[in-house]
Amino acid sequence: MSQEKLSEFVGAQATSLDVPGVAVGVLVDGREIYASHGVTSVPTPLPVDEHTLFPLASVSKTFTATALMRLVAEGKVDLHAPVRTYVPELKLADEESAARITVLNLLNHTAGLEWNLIDDGEGDRSLAGLVAKLSQLPLIAPPGARASYSQAGYNLAGRIIEKVTGLPFEQAMASLVLEPVGLADTVYGLSEVMVRKFAVGHNRGEDGTLRPTRPWAAFKEGARGDNPGGGLASSVSDLLRWARFQLGDGEDVLPAAQLHRMREQTVRLRASTLGEGFGICWFLHDLDGLHGIGHGGSGNGQFAELLIVPERAFAVVSLANAGPDGYPFNQSVVRWALEHYLGVIEKTVEPVAYDEGRARQVAGRYEIDAMNLDIARDGNRLTLAVGIKPEIREASDEEMPPDYPAAQIGFLPGDGDGDGDGDEYIVTEGGLAGQRGYFSRDAEGAITGVDLAGRLFNRVAEAS
Repeated sequence: MSQEKLSEFVGAQATSLDVPGVAVGVLVDGREIYASHGVTSVPTPLPVDEHTLFPLASVSKTFTATALMRLVAEGKVDLHAPVRTYVPELKLADEESAARITVLNLLNHTAGLEWNLIDDGEGDRSLAGLVAKLSQLPLIAPPGARASYSQAGYNLAGRIIEKVTGLPFEQAMASLVLEPVGLADTVYGLSEVMVRKFAVGHNRGEDGTLRPTRPWAAFKEGARGDNPGGGLASSVSDLLRWARFQLGDGEDVLPAAQLHRMREQTVRLRASTLGEGFGICWFLHDLDGLHGIGHGGSGNGQFAELLIVPERAFAVVSLANAGPDGYPFNQSVVRWALEHYLGVIEKTVEPVAYDEGRARQVAGRYEIDAMNLDIARDGNRLTLAVGIKPEIREASDEEMPPDYPAAQIGFLPGDGDGDGDGDEYIVTEGGLAGQRGYFSRDAEGAITGVDLAGRLFNRVAEAS
C-alpha cells in the first residue's frame, strides 16, 4: 500500500471532519510511512509533519509503565508489593485499601481509585504534593475488585519511580527510557516543547468556529503531579520509534521477557471500546484473531492514538489537533490502516430496538470527580450526555474542552458472556460514536453505575 493512498485518505478525513492539523505514521514490513495534513494552528499556521509535537495525554502512561518495568527487571520494584513499600506516607480515604494496593493494581487500573484529583493550580503541584492529597480522592471499589481507569493511579506510580530512583520524575524517565530508546523529541513541559515545532489544540465554539485552546496540554502548565499519567509531548516519528522498541527485544533498557510481559492480560474488560482487557498498562485488542496492544489519549482539543500488532510487526499512530472531531478522525485512521495493511475489518455492532422499560431503569445522573454523565429518555430513544461539572467550569480561569451533548445510545443484544442481561450499550452518534460501555447493578439488581471510556461513573440520581 503506497504512501499516496494513505495521504489521500488522511487528507480527505481531516477535511471532512474539519480538523486543522493531523499527523499519521504506519510501521509495516519494516518501513515507516508518514502522512500529514493541515497546519499547527489556525491563527498562526505552519505545516504539520512527522516531527511536529502533539501532547500525548494518556499515551504517556505507556512510558511510565515501561520505566517501572525496568525497575522491576532490575530488582528495585516488586509488582506484587504494596505501594506503601515504596511510598510509606501514602494515605487514602480507606486505611485498608491504602495498605493493600499493589504496584500492579496501579498499572492495570484495579486499585479502586477514582479518576483523579482536580489540579486547581495552587499549592504543591509536585508528585509529592499530589500524593499528600490522595486521602481526598474517593474510592470506587476494594483493590483488585474491578478495573476502572485512573489517572491518579498512574500519578502515584510516578511517585514510586521518584522514590526508588531518588530523581525527579521527569529526570528519571529520561534516564530510564527516553534517552536509551533515542526519543529526542518526546518531552515534558512547555519549555521543551516550545523549542520544537508543535501543534496547537482547537475546540469548536457554539458558533462552530475552531479556536485555539488554553491550556496547551491536558493539564495546566506546572501540574507536574499529572506528568506520569498524561504529561508527555511527542511526534509521530518518535512514536513509531517507540513502537519499534515495544516490538523488539528490550535493547539495553529491560529484558524482552519483562517488556513482552506487558502484553499479557492481567484483567478482563467488559464491553469496552478500549479493548478486551488490560495487560500492564496496554489495552488489549482482539483484531479478528490478531493480538493488538494500544493506548489513546485526549487532551484539550488534542487527541492521540497508538496501536501495535506484535504478530505482524505493525503499528499505526494518529495525532489530531481539534476536539471533539480529532477522536473520530484517529479512530477512522486506525480502522483504515488495519483494513488496508493487514486485511482486518472491524465488525459492526448493532443495538436492539428501544425499550421504554429498560430505558427507565437506567435514566438518571452519574458522576466522577470532575464530570457529570446524564442518561435521558424521551419515549423514543435513550441519550447520553457527558461534560465537566458546571461549578468546576465556572471556578476555572482556564478554558476547558466543550461538553459532549446528548447523543443516542442503544442497548446491545447481550454482554458477550451468553447470560443475555443486556446491560451493555453503544453510542451511535456524535463525538463519542462507537464507544461501548455497560451499566452496573447491585445485589438487588438496581443500577448503581455506568462505565464509559473505561471509567466507572457512579449513579447519584434517578430521572424524575
